[in-house]
Amino acid sequence: METLTTRGRAIRVGATALGLAVLLAGTVWGSDDHFPFGPFRMYATSNPPDRPAPDTRVEGVDRTGSLIELGQDATGIRRAEIEGQQSRYVAEPARLREVADAYAERHPDAPELAEVRIVIRWHGIVDGRPTGRYTDETVVRWQATG
Repeated sequence: METLTTRGRAIRVGATALGLAVLLAGTVWGSDDHFPFGPFRMYATSNPPDRPAPDTRVEGVDRTGSLIELGQDATGIRRAEIEGQQSRYVAEPARLREVADAYAERHPDAPELAEVRIVIRWHGIVDGRPTGRYTDETVVRWQATG
């Protein structure tokens, strides 16, 4: 078994110190985008025990009037991407056209989408337990023209 040289030991200690410094800086000043060196806040917080729990989804209505679930399988866009950009969609509803385009690309023979919307289902919670009741809130809607 060989022992590390002084230089080898210094390199390893330096690399470890650098890694810890980046991790600490990311924890203090970072965001989810800096993971794994920033905090992953998604799992670091929870809702109060008597506040409704949100469940965000994207849905569309095609030209025949059918409701279409626009999840990752239908569009290739992950729900987390939608949730992360939700404020931008609310500010610019026309951006939901990108979701309609992604759906059309994956389903070329399907009827065109006439509407795309982001809906939050608020599940009732009392004392940390689900009540079975919920309300749906449409937070943004885009409608095709023509």
